[in-house]
Amino acid sequence: MAPNDSAETNGGTNGGTRGPAAGRRKAARYIVPVAVAGVAAATIGLVPALASSGDPDLPKISAQKLIEKIAASDTEQLSGTVKISTDLGIPSLGGLAESFAPGGAGGKGGSSADPQERMTELASGTHTLRVAADGPDKQRVSILDDTSEYSLIHNGDQVWAYDSKSDQAYHATEDRAGKDAGRDAGRDAGKKSGHPVPEGVPTTPKALAEQVLKAAGPTTSVTVDGTAQVAGRDAYKLVVKPKQSGSTIGSVVVAVDAENGVPLKFTMLPSSGGKAIVDAGFTKVDFSKPDASSFTFTPPKGTEVTEADDAKAEHKAGKGLGDLIPGADAAQLGAGGKGAGNTKIIGEGWSTIAEITTPGGTGIPSKASGDVPAEAQQFLDALGDKVTGKFGSGTVFKTRVVNALMTDDGKVYVGAVTKDALVKAANSAS
Repeated sequence: MAPNDSAETNGGTNGGTRGPAAGRRKAARYIVPVAVAGVAAATIGLVPALASSGDPDLPKISAQKLIEKIAASDTEQLSGTVKISTDLGIPSLGGLAESFAPGGAGGKGGSSADPQERMTELASGTHTLRVAADGPDKQRVSILDDTSEYSLIHNGDQVWAYDSKSDQAYHATEDRAGKDAGRDAGRDAGKKSGHPVPEGVPTTPKALAEQVLKAAGPTTSVTVDGTAQVAGRDAYKLVVKPKQSGSTIGSVVVAVDAENGVPLKFTMLPSSGGKAIVDAGFTKVDFSKPDASSFTFTPPKGTEVTEADDAKAEHKAGKGLGDLIPGADAAQLGAGGKGAGNTKIIGEGWSTIAEITTPGGTGIPSKASGDVPAEAQQFLDALGDKVTGKFGSGTVFKTRVVNALMTDDGKVYVGAVTKDALVKAANSAS
């Protein structure tokens, strides 16, 4: 195995890639809703370590050059199989979907094919996905089970989802009004029009890697640490680590295809040690043009089809996570790490904590008050640890990645940091 340069960099890559996972209308747009379990599960990931046939002998490369290689990758076509395993340290979400979003998967009036509900299952456990992409306008992601398959297909302005087990389908038409003004404008126009499938969590190692590298800065160490072979492809191992203490994330390892710069495997390890939080990788991958039939879909005869507008009306009647955790909606977290509304940002980099003042200074909703369904209260209780300090008292809701301290006087401190870091921040703010 050839030695590789170890180098630190004060920044990731700000340049966008044109790969299938990087296009603004890539499949990741149509996958998991961001708020699968409130502020405590803002990250989701993907797979157990894949078998390696030995470390390939590759020319050495610096961390900066490898990051540039990822950014410059123009691979837009691929197909393959991705194995996903996620261990966020939270109870299984399967039985809680209806509690957090009534009218969802399996619920009365809902469709089991609705991506906003069905895809939350990727937040825990191990799954096998079959993926295909042909440019920014054609993607397909299928979740494979022993006897059934759930598929999400994006082709131009058409989005279809189909659950073979229940024989139900979901259909949406993407708003393309902003296309001529640029991809960003097009995406924003789609959001304003009420597109039924929100921005979500990536389902490929490439999309995950891009998120991490864009966040890299002075608080981050980035090095190249050897080589690997993933899905029969030679790859370099890029290692991203926080320089600060207090983060729940110990390191991120990205296996980057030595030939085309496409990330093939993504592994996020906790600072506390043990099993990976997020481990995602291809078991098979082909960079040739997928067959056009991969992106076409016609509902089988007798299939129950739910249109996006109808599903949107059903969701309005339910109590969402924003109602269960006051002030914890995405809008209040602001953009660019600066905070917005009643949100204050404490610290920087991997140790950043958002301090949120809930409307009216209300504390955590409880079952006794009638604000929280019994199943949801059990979920919250399973996550929470009672804590006290100069700030008073409160509850820390914990996962292996994102933790949140909710004080009894109505403040929320949240970040990918340890419980002690949250308590320290709350004490300092008192």
